[in-house]
Amino acid sequence: MAASLRTFCSAVSRQSKRPFSSSCVTLAGQKWRLENGLARGGSEYGPLTDLPDWSYTDGRPAPPLKGQIRRQKQREEFARRAVCLSAEVDEGMKRWQEKKEEKKQKEEHVKSLLLKPKANVLLKNKK
Repeated sequence: MAASLRTFCSAVSRQSKRPFSSSCVTLAGQKWRLENGLARGGSEYGPLTDLPDWSYTDGRPAPPLKGQIRRQKQREEFARRAVCLSAEVDEGMKRWQEKKEEKKQKEEHVKSLLLKPKANVLLKNKK
């Protein structure tokens, strides 16, 4: 089936002067939504996906739906991961600074061992 569709599409593209596109139609509007600061897809977040579909007449909220619970868990997991990765980056920066300071101290120590003043300079400084 797929092979016959491929051959049909290639035959149409060879015979037609108009360009033949086989891109997915679900990408329609994605560029505009991203340029305007909206979600990539229309159903990723927003009031239609985040708010409950109904509520009781006395004002009590409806119990959360499965999709809302799933999205909430995904967001919590994402937040935990972001905090964990941020802590790892902070720890890495701290270790890098410590190593940088140790290296600088070693270099200063090596310089102090190699560069010693002459004896007559020491005698002049004492006078």
